[in-house]
Amino acid sequence: MGVTSVRLQSEIENPLENLSKKLDRSKNYLINQAIKEFLERRAIDEQRWVETIEAIDSVKSGKSIDEKTVNDWLDSWGSDSEIEPPKI
Repeated sequence: MGVTSVRLQSEIENPLENLSKKLDRSKNYLINQAIKEFLERRAIDEQRWVETIEAIDSVKSGKSIDEKTVNDWLDSWGSDSEIEPPKI
């Protein structure tokens, strides 16, 4: 485990100190959790961006499904006559 020094602004330090006491957790633990959650969100955002670019490229190359086909499929969800998802 690495050690990193961080200077916190007072508007962060004071609430962090209070939360640390309230939760009976160290500030170190809370900071690590916050960074971990931030990095996880960034990874999700990056994956969404990659998927968006792939979707745009797919549409540009003519690979798409018409709206009616998608709506018919969605409308069938949960019914006795649920249809297979449309394929390109």
